[in-house]
Formats: sequence, C-alpha cells, structure tokens
Amino acid sequence: MALTNPTLESLLARVDNKFALINGVAKRAQQLKEGALPMVDIASGNPVSMALEEIAAGRVRLETGRDSRSWSISSSEVPS
Repeated sequence: MALTNPTLESLLARVDNKFALINGVAKRAQQLKEGALPMVDIASGNPVSMALEEIAAGRVRLETGRDSRSWSISSSEVPS
C-alpha cells in the first residue's frame, strides 16, 4: 500500500530519513493516544494519520538527539 496523502516525498522533506520519520510518527501517535491534543484538524481519528498530517503541515518537528537514539517532538506552532 502506498502512502498517498500526505506523500512520502513531502514527509521526507521535513525529516532526515525514513528511520527518523517512522520513529517520530510512532512517538507522536503514542502521545495522541495518551491524550495529547492534535495540531491539525482532519476527519480521521487514527493517531498515525494525525501524526503524519501534523508533520506534513509543519506543526510538529522531529529532532534526533546526539546519540541518534533519543527523539524529541516539538510543536512549531500553536494549534488554532
């Protein structure tokens, strides 16, 4: 199954590599499942879809730590 919206290319433009994308999406989806507020308004209630849309929209930024095993997620904008 291919990722159509957002496209993989648009997501990779915002992160270093696919590994970073996968790990960041998983971490953000877990935050959403635990009650974090979504930063985008989409019809889907799926936390993975929400995380992908947030990254594509530039609302969430993925940052790797010095040892490349630690991840942080920061919002670049306040949700409207």
